[in-house]
Amino acid sequence: MRDLPPAFAAHLAGGVTTLCRCWALRRRDGVALGFTDHDRDMTIAGLTYAARTGLEAAEAAAELGFAVSGGDVSGALSGLGLTEADIAGGLYDGAAVETWLVDWTDPDTRLLLDVGTLGEIRRAGDAFVAEVRGLADRLDAERGRTYRATCGADLGDARCGVDVARFRTAGTVDRLAEPGTLAVSFAGIVADGLFTGGRLTWTGGANLGLSGDVRTHLGALVELWEAPPRGVAPGDAFTLVAGCDKRLSTCRGTFANALNFQGFPHMPGNDFVVRYAPGAGPGLDGGSLFR
Repeated sequence: MRDLPPAFAAHLAGGVTTLCRCWALRRRDGVALGFTDHDRDMTIAGLTYAARTGLEAAEAAAELGFAVSGGDVSGALSGLGLTEADIAGGLYDGAAVETWLVDWTDPDTRLLLDVGTLGEIRRAGDAFVAEVRGLADRLDAERGRTYRATCGADLGDARCGVDVARFRTAGTVDRLAEPGTLAVSFAGIVADGLFTGGRLTWTGGANLGLSGDVRTHLGALVELWEAPPRGVAPGDAFTLVAGCDKRLSTCRGTFANALNFQGFPHMPGNDFVVRYAPGAGPGLDGGSLFR
């Protein structure tokens, strides 16, 4: 049961209400945006909630227990700081969302309906539909270690220990071979395939500050999983960080870091579990199969 603020409860009991919904959107880089389905802008706690944005709420669901609740917010892309390029560039991934029910005659009389994060954002021309996920969504995130053959650490983190500065290089774009595929020049000599699975960060051009995951690196060609959200021109600068496929052979051969490998490479897989047991043979004494 939710406790209503006295002023808000009195307003609801008045018979005639003057209510609207407001959404406060806070990106991880600190930028805050406000939107409302009211017909006039409102300022609440120092944040201006912009009207006439075409933003509206769709169906919302609340679940019992640990099930993830959520809903959708849809609207039109506009010049109020919400652009298709920024969405495609990942600036709104995981952004915090607060949903308020507000008395527009007295904006301080309001009720916090929900707190969540932005999930999937679907774009169609000049419109978008954003999924709002409840706080219980965080319970689905992986915590701790899992038993698997591949490494559970990320390249360069505290458990990995690799100095990624040794595996970072700068470069510039020579030409756009096709959408998402760049013909580039590197600042130095790099091993073929080193940046497959790595990360590209733009340090110049229209995509300055944005990043993308590298699908493949072959010679002077770098293919991204997704095309950059803004146009790419020859001479645009970037930095690349090597990728890691999290296998022991890569950890040992490429990064010389096998001692810090955070996986279980000798754990038998499903093929070992389901295959027929031989009638006899060496190595069936319960000892290690890898010594």
